[in-house]
Amino acid sequence: MTKVMDPSWEKVNEKTVSKEQNLSTLFADLKSLFKAIVLISNVLPVLTGFWLALYFTNGTFLANWDVFLLTISGSTLVMAGALILNNWYDVDIDTVMERTKNRPTVTGNFTLKFVFRLGIILSVVGLVLLAFTTIEAAVYAFIGWFTYVILYTMWSKRRYTLNTVIGSVSGAVTPLIGWAAIAPGYHIVPIVLTLILFIWQMPHTFAIAMKKVEEYSLAKVAMLPVVHGFNFTKRQMVIYVACLLPLPFFLGSLGTVFVIIASLMNIGWLIATIAGFFTKNDMKWAHLMFMCSVNYVAILFTLMILVTLPVFN
Repeated sequence: MTKVMDPSWEKVNEKTVSKEQNLSTLFADLKSLFKAIVLISNVLPVLTGFWLALYFTNGTFLANWDVFLLTISGSTLVMAGALILNNWYDVDIDTVMERTKNRPTVTGNFTLKFVFRLGIILSVVGLVLLAFTTIEAAVYAFIGWFTYVILYTMWSKRRYTLNTVIGSVSGAVTPLIGWAAIAPGYHIVPIVLTLILFIWQMPHTFAIAMKKVEEYSLAKVAMLPVVHGFNFTKRQMVIYVACLLPLPFFLGSLGTVFVIIASLMNIGWLIATIAGFFTKNDMKWAHLMFMCSVNYVAILFTLMILVTLPVFN
């Protein structure tokens, strides 16, 4: 006997599949809107700054767990708000560039009015949360937000190759946010961490700009490789990576192991950067530089936490 399929079951199944697809699309849109990878990578220096402040002030995590939650949630919301506002403002550029054409601001899955309001709300709520830790931490977060949203996104990105220098300030203040939630930020450690991040972002961003030079050129964004070419960009990358060489020696309080490993990482990255002048495949080399930069900051800031754990002291 042939089994007859119940039409109502087919409709239920179609609705279930449609609902799952909608949820999947929503998740992908939110991930793109929040620039999830960028957001997560910026939270790590906040965490490192917070942890090191506890270490150098002889504080304990358990005694400051509430401050930790406020710091991480507040800084994450401020950075998320800034990234969302960047998406809102750059919708015309994102429409042209291949790597950004599927963002919800471009596809219309989220209205620009909604995106703008969400960015403002998250930014304000994040700053308020940080203000419950210390005003200094909130000030650093606001400096990062203002630099990224106003000075970088709205003013310099489309006009000047110095946009990378300006934009680097926003990422550089992240360890100061974490540190200042516990102690004043004029200590040598958070200052050097800020310098590391500021300098690091230059070759990191240049590598991305080289990889996507045709897209940036089409979108008329004044990135260094677009305006001055690859050779000039490579020289700049060598200079900035070389500037990282002395910085680990200002962090001797983190121990000899840290200084040695950080120095070896700097030397290795510098050698790989210089190799760019001898490469026959600029795109492959630019990708290598991008991977070096991503792993560099992740390893370095994780190492700072590891060498200060109680088990190593």
